[in-house]
Amino acid sequence: MQADLIVTNARILTMDPAMPRAQAVALGCGRIIAVGARRDIEALACAQTRVIDAAGRTVLPGFVESHLHLVLGGAELAHLQVGGISGLEALCAAFADFGARNPDAPLLMAQGAGYAMLDHPMTRADLDLIEATRPIAMTSADHHTVWANTAALRAAGILHGHKCPHGHEVVMGADGLATGELREFEAFAPVIALGGEARLNLGIATGEEPSPWPSEAELAIDRAKVAAGLAHCAAHGITSMVNMDGNRFTLELLDGLRREGRLTARVKVPFHFKPHMDLAALNRAEALTRDYNDDWLQCGFVKIFMDGVIDSRTAYMLNDYPGCRGHRSEPLFPAARFAELATEIDRRGLQIAVHAIGDGAVRNTIDGYAAAVRANGRRDSRHRIEHIELIDRADIPRLGALGIVASLQPPHAPGAMDFAMQPAMDMIGAARWRDSYLCRSLVAKGAKVAFASDWPVTDVSVMRGLGASQTRPTYDGAVDERLDLMQSLHAYTAGGAWAAHRDGVTGTLQAGLAADLVMLDGDIEQVESSKIDSLSVFLTVCGGEIVYSV
Repeated sequence: MQADLIVTNARILTMDPAMPRAQAVALGCGRIIAVGARRDIEALACAQTRVIDAAGRTVLPGFVESHLHLVLGGAELAHLQVGGISGLEALCAAFADFGARNPDAPLLMAQGAGYAMLDHPMTRADLDLIEATRPIAMTSADHHTVWANTAALRAAGILHGHKCPHGHEVVMGADGLATGELREFEAFAPVIALGGEARLNLGIATGEEPSPWPSEAELAIDRAKVAAGLAHCAAHGITSMVNMDGNRFTLELLDGLRREGRLTARVKVPFHFKPHMDLAALNRAEALTRDYNDDWLQCGFVKIFMDGVIDSRTAYMLNDYPGCRGHRSEPLFPAARFAELATEIDRRGLQIAVHAIGDGAVRNTIDGYAAAVRANGRRDSRHRIEHIELIDRADIPRLGALGIVASLQPPHAPGAMDFAMQPAMDMIGAARWRDSYLCRSLVAKGAKVAFASDWPVTDVSVMRGLGASQTRPTYDGAVDERLDLMQSLHAYTAGGAWAAHRDGVTGTLQAGLAADLVMLDGDIEQVESSKIDSLSVFLTVCGGEIVYSV
């Protein structure tokens, strides 16, 4: 096979245990032809081969982003970013500037709001001081809470309340009006709709399809937002991703980009199973899996939310929240129902990924996976738990024993790069800090680990995630939960590919696999741990095509 592209004079980390390091790699027809010594690989060049001298830079398999929300992230690139801002004065200035630049926007939406960005719980009264006449809203950094001003609540038709499914809530005040705090996706969906992005949120909010189906002009608008998200990911070296919300609409947007030659990453999209659905809805998951099952677009799994998040006390706990006697929240899927659901999904040969943050939600999920094994027998399912921010220590070895993937996000750990220690750690309680945001303890007990960002919850940058994984704090009474650099790189490459059943496609630089790679502008093994997040991506190649370079 002719080499279309050769990258040589590189420090190559292949993630292939049979040959961990190399100097050059040859690509052809979208596949890796050979990896090895510089002299041997350069000999494969012909007149038509493009040769790139890496000048000693690090080359890795293209990063596998194991948990992100591509469609939401692409749309939010155009929103106001308020991460790191605190105080009413600073928020007023940010919204005033954003509003002036978007005079006709029906909703001024901000992203990255902190639960503690004011010195008191935020309400619509605070947002009214920022903007009294135009609808404005702010989404929390974890994307599980939105705060809206009175104008937005009134325009969305929820100022006087809104009937929501279990686990979603329009918080009401003593005056009979909404306070402005909207918890979980179906509570704030009417506000999101004001900005014209209701279709893009269906994959995470309801799992249903747009009705009526959008026109071609509307689809083009939506595809442009997804394309912006793909370009953003390519600039960070991401060549494969697992989108953690979805429906047929999401896959068809991506397929439209593929037809236009603008699909720059391999994307796996789930069927999102919601509590209102019955088991017959899994027929839709099977249909998506039949219709999309190639190296570029794939379904093959079902996503489920078991609980919410710790900061809004919607994560399901085994014990009461500190200072909140009697409050543990509740699982979105009671144990018996989830066991039945997991067993049926597993019987159909589909993978399962469950958002589970509280230790009660994690145990519910493990118990359901165990029920599936008892009913169906062991298979190479690679069922996943997403986040695992708190776990009872008795449950740690059960992940390895059952073959469950721990899908973790290094930047989420409080005190790392993107999240402050509080209020999350107070809500967990100091007595449980040793059971929080584990990595090393899970690996030590046999769990397979995949790393990700959860973009747009945190920055999609793998470098920033690696920086967080190397510099995160050790909590009082806990052990050091950091994985070393090579373990962390594995979790962002080969580990992520394995967790997504894509290890036969990508994740390592190995002859015959997809020609996906990333080149970093430096030698990552020589960069100080505290400075890894400043290391930039120099080149991203997916399917043999250069999709990003500087």
